[in-house]
Amino acid sequence: MITRIVKLTFQEDKIDSFLAFFDTINTRVSRFDGCNGMRLLRDINHPNIVFTYSYWNSEDALNNYRDSELFGGVWSTIKPWFDGKPEAWSVDTYFEDGFFSLSEKN
Repeated sequence: MITRIVKLTFQEDKIDSFLAFFDTINTRVSRFDGCNGMRLLRDINHPNIVFTYSYWNSEDALNNYRDSELFGGVWSTIKPWFDGKPEAWSVDTYFEDGFFSLSEKN
């Protein structure tokens, strides 16, 4: 499994539009074939910066999403709202010790 981390910086007057749009598509993305869930994180000091963490069966599964009509529609909607070039990384987990289960205990 791989994790895809994407950093998106939005124009300050567009972050609310992004969040409203995200609420309409988040489950479609997180339930896309080959995706095992997704998180959206928001920077506490710069609220116009968000990070998506999505978990994929493989790089092929991620690429299938990136080539999909769903991704094309998402990207074409949010791209005009950017205030900086998006950054993305595909990573393997090297170590994990219950970190992700902490939020579920609260």
